[in-house]
Amino acid sequence: MIFFPAIDLKDGQCVRLEKGDMDKATIFDSDPASRAKSFLKAGCSWLHLVDLNGALEGKPINQKAVEKIIKNVKINIQLGGGIRSFETIDLWLNTGINRVILGTMALTNPDFVIKACKKYPGKIAVGIDARDGMVAVEGWVKQTKINALELAKKFEDVGVSAIIYTDINRDGILTGPAIKETVELADRINIPVIVSGGVSSIDDVKEIKNKDCSGIIGIISGRAIYEHRLDVYECNKILGK
Repeated sequence: MIFFPAIDLKDGQCVRLEKGDMDKATIFDSDPASRAKSFLKAGCSWLHLVDLNGALEGKPINQKAVEKIIKNVKINIQLGGGIRSFETIDLWLNTGINRVILGTMALTNPDFVIKACKKYPGKIAVGIDARDGMVAVEGWVKQTKINALELAKKFEDVGVSAIIYTDINRDGILTGPAIKETVELADRINIPVIVSGGVSSIDDVKEIKNKDCSGIIGIISGRAIYEHRLDVYECNKILGK
């Protein structure tokens, strides 16, 4: 199981939001590359990046900050936020991103995701962000009436490398992840799932690990790291990555 430390980028800085609210952003680091380097030193093999401005505007905004991370830190990176065209996928993959995350497009244009999986084998993940079980898109601003499982089922057997499942109501508020819901999702699809949202303590990490759910391949955490509630080195030791 892989531990993915999260770096959410807003205006070139490392921030964390509360329940996805852009007006409730806490700045944790003005130098995301330095923060990324610290994660590598703590034993991380992957990094989870989100272009928050890009998610709202539908195009890359924090490219300079991402390029600085890639230039200075030799680590695998998955990135999401505002990726809504093949041109943008090409841009990020050519920049050095290892895997891109499609969120809004997964809901509005499933065929785009299927074509992307064929064009970029192993390079496409799907981000499913849910509030009260229903999917939200466009930077979590737009709420839909589609449930997470229904959306995930559309992408079985098309080559999606992973589904990143985030419970928005738990994201950034340190109340613990939606473990029950995530395990249920992982058990009902054949796509690997990554837990995101609310991971706030080493006990959360241990609980997810001890579920022994073969469908769950990773854990993402952000605020808990920055507020020193979670030790990255210890997480990697527990998860074995």
